[in-house]
Amino acid sequence: MKLRTALGALSAALVLTAAPLPAHAGTPQLGWDLKETGVTARLRGLSPVSRNVVWASGSGGTVLRTTDAGRTWQNVSPPDTAALQFRDIEAFDANRAVALSIGEGTDSRVYRTEDGGRTWAETFRNDEPRAFYDCLAFFDRRHGLAMSDPVDGRFRILSTSDGGRTWQVLPPDGMPPALPGEAGFAASGQCLVTSGGRDAWLATGGAERSRVFHSRDRGRTWTVTDTPIPAGDPARGVFGLAFRDPRHGIAVGGDYRPDQQSPNAGGTTRDGGTTWRPSSAPPPAYRSGVAWLPHLPHAAIAVGPSGSDVTYSGGRTWTTFDTGSFDTIACTPDLSCWASGDQGRLARLTLK
Repeated sequence: MKLRTALGALSAALVLTAAPLPAHAGTPQLGWDLKETGVTARLRGLSPVSRNVVWASGSGGTVLRTTDAGRTWQNVSPPDTAALQFRDIEAFDANRAVALSIGEGTDSRVYRTEDGGRTWAETFRNDEPRAFYDCLAFFDRRHGLAMSDPVDGRFRILSTSDGGRTWQVLPPDGMPPALPGEAGFAASGQCLVTSGGRDAWLATGGAERSRVFHSRDRGRTWTVTDTPIPAGDPARGVFGLAFRDPRHGIAVGGDYRPDQQSPNAGGTTRDGGTTWRPSSAPPPAYRSGVAWLPHLPHAAIAVGPSGSDVTYSGGRTWTTFDTGSFDTIACTPDLSCWASGDQGRLARLTLK
């Protein structure tokens, strides 16, 4: 069954019932169709634009692009960046994309291409040695943000209003103080996400509590709320966020160490992040990425190194459907979902 047809049928069923669809109610079997990328980089950055156009980024300065739905991949990595890790990428179409490299000091950079990766311009290089940029997100083709771990006790926010051509650090006054040890996780490009034209959220961990910050004015002022995701350790916290609108969101995370169990590694909000509730049946282990399935009010997928899970209840309960390793996931409005991870793994969601 083609993905578009199957998801369309499932979407119609959900709309007609106007309620979460139980996992046993004849729902289709989900799976991943692995694509040959030709690289062994760990691909933590992922930005599908449509069913045919997908960008991915990762270690070794790697940036990949496909324009034929993953049948072939072009290595369009910026020159002289092999020492960098592109942990996040945001693409606008087949030609224009913005990639973020992470790290302390000057390792945190932003690159932009307007010709499908044939040429790149470095549009930002961090000059604050204490800053460490983790994630990048755009509201539209012009307005976007990048977040850094705290500097002088507050998370540092970078802003653009021209599609990533230029950037400015926003005043820190509107950012609540960080907790001791609090930071973001550059694990999936989802520690900073947006919804609508002005709302943004950033996820944290590493401190005594895991928290989510929320801005309603494109990053100038923020509020913060505790979440039920495990915390109290530098390896624990919220690793990935997804909002299907400015009110309904899902958080995933836990403890990324493979020998650690991560109970309650999922949470949900129905009020834009003002309050968070734990999932009653969370993913069984650490998850770093999460995405809402397009046009399905209550369905989402979470991924991590030990597997992929699906929810049909808006994040309250999860069921594992695959045990392969992925770091991040993203979907497009035209019903195409992709996941990527270690050793160049990149796959497209399928239904049986």
